[in-house]
Amino acid sequence: MSALLCRVSRLRLQPSVRLSSFIYSLKFDLTHVPSRKTLLVNRKCFSSYKIAIVGSGPAGCYSAKYLKSSLDKQQHRAQIDVIERLPTPFGLVRYGVAPDHPEVKNVQNDFAALFEGTDESMETVNVRFLGNVKVGWDVTVTELRSIYDVVLLAYGCESDRRLILPGSHLPQILSAREFVAWYNGHPDFVHVGEQVSKALQVTAADTVESVRNAHVVVIGHGNVALDCARILAKGGQNLHDTDIASHTFPVIGGGISRISVIGRRGPIQGAFTIKEIRELVRLQREGYGTSFRVSPQELKAGMNESSLQEMEGLAGRPKQRICDLLQKAAASASETSECEKRVDLRFFLKPLRFETKEDDPSRLSAVICEKTALRGEPGRQKAIGTGEYESLYADLVLVSIGYKGTALRGVEPFFDEEIGIVRNRNGKVDHSNDFECGLYVAGWLKRGPSGIIGTNIPDAKDTVASIMQDLQVTKPRVQRAGDIDSILAERKIQVVVWEDYKRLDDYEQTHKRSDNQPREKVVSIKLQLEAALKFY
Repeated sequence: MSALLCRVSRLRLQPSVRLSSFIYSLKFDLTHVPSRKTLLVNRKCFSSYKIAIVGSGPAGCYSAKYLKSSLDKQQHRAQIDVIERLPTPFGLVRYGVAPDHPEVKNVQNDFAALFEGTDESMETVNVRFLGNVKVGWDVTVTELRSIYDVVLLAYGCESDRRLILPGSHLPQILSAREFVAWYNGHPDFVHVGEQVSKALQVTAADTVESVRNAHVVVIGHGNVALDCARILAKGGQNLHDTDIASHTFPVIGGGISRISVIGRRGPIQGAFTIKEIRELVRLQREGYGTSFRVSPQELKAGMNESSLQEMEGLAGRPKQRICDLLQKAAASASETSECEKRVDLRFFLKPLRFETKEDDPSRLSAVICEKTALRGEPGRQKAIGTGEYESLYADLVLVSIGYKGTALRGVEPFFDEEIGIVRNRNGKVDHSNDFECGLYVAGWLKRGPSGIIGTNIPDAKDTVASIMQDLQVTKPRVQRAGDIDSILAERKIQVVVWEDYKRLDDYEQTHKRSDNQPREKVVSIKLQLEAALKFY
């Protein structure tokens, strides 16, 4: 027996290796001695890394998914903690995807599988959800780096690119990010409803079915801008069977009578995709009582020589399809009747200032725009002012010119404030080797706010490849400055683990306003915690 134990000890197996089954076998079969090759494989299998991912949106979940897969393939034992500041997971899948795009939200089923069936007693890679933990406040990035072998930042963009113009301080001017978060039931943006209601001058006489006689201007030509226009046109009542927050119904009612979506350049330069354009074109046909209008003259102005070259080849084919659809919509506009509601997609308008009402300087009156023309080489065209101006009446303005990342406490040394990303190379944060722990980044915080949910797949794989390359030469940390569970317990943080979230999920699914609705979102963090932690 002693000879056998000496043989094991010379391999210097890590303390985390579970030898109980081996010792048990020795009691019954002293002739069986595991080969050196077998023990070396086991040693690799039980190497134990601790990895923290800050953020549970698409970037964080895809990173967890591919980290788990890569670590499993290399037979490592690891714990991956996905840390989220809200009690709910999935980030923009829950709070950013439009409620009438349920097929896009289905990706959360894939993400949920990461957290299901976690068993920390198993010698494998476990993924845990730790919700209601605010990194930077409840625990710092520096503390995380002293606890974990790897810290991956994937908390996305929590601010906006600002449009600084005269009058931009008015309360009737909001970012599209705030508006989207509001109608999707984000707890931090419930207050936005009061601003929207006041801007649209909703009264007690307005019902949830009535169309609001108001004009909204959406500035920007991306998919988020078109999402806002479509939701405003449909109105809350027409989205009754979606997961749109119920607090939208008394505000936007049966929809807004006039919506203008404007941008500085032409249709070829727009960041929207054909799916979102098609949905606007079909609003009238699908029974939403909304006309779609686009100017033939503005489309023609967008077809200069440089723009035509931008549509050439395979890369330009999606743009060609969009232009074909818009030209068809413009040609058929005279053949369709005018509806109670209308969406105008406008081009070559550059906002200059926001004007107020003469009798009330606290209220928005109009957006003053300068007409523009395109100048420059293909792919580098700029919108140049022409000296002609147009005034667009507006009760409410939604600015949708891009999201922007912000730095958590402890991330400032690695953060590029100008473009709002963490400086990195293939996801490895630049100049972050002052700690034993590696610091990495994924998603919008890595590349900027671009792409769709699926864009996070190659992005996450790129970062995971950098992590796995570094782990080839990095052993799990022997000494750690405590563990996350003890730290959060000591600070009395009400952590929402996966089983807690499932209770909240069940609560939302059993309190629906209709059988067809996927869920009725709880829009208060206090109530979310009560449902998750069973305080009700």
